[in-house]
Amino acid sequence: MLFLMNDVVLNLDALDLAPPVAARRFARLSHRFVEQLGAELFSENPLLPHTDRVRAERLAALIMTRTPEINAALFVASAVACPLDQVQTRYCQIGIEVMALLYERQKQGVLTTVEADRQVWRRLAA
Repeated sequence: MLFLMNDVVLNLDALDLAPPVAARRFARLSHRFVEQLGAELFSENPLLPHTDRVRAERLAALIMTRTPEINAALFVASAVACPLDQVQTRYCQIGIEVMALLYERQKQGVLTTVEADRQVWRRLAA
């Protein structure tokens, strides 16, 4: 399963998302708690998907476990170690065509932050 985190497409193995024991443990976590965890991670490391893919994949798996219809998350920290309320968060559901295009561009090594933004987040729209 593919998940876009900021400008990185993560390929999550569906078998690793929710083993029975983990699924029961994660069922108790609220979506708000997972969002707060994401804010903490991005406050510590605003480039998380680029520098710590394992943690980014775990966060993506938690988001999908709590809200399966979401397959993209944007976390923007204003600075390293910024207050958690300064980490902006957005979620969306991307169509399979767009996700496949982004993933293919990433595999080719040509996916840029600007392209991901234009295709999904539209923060830089003129």
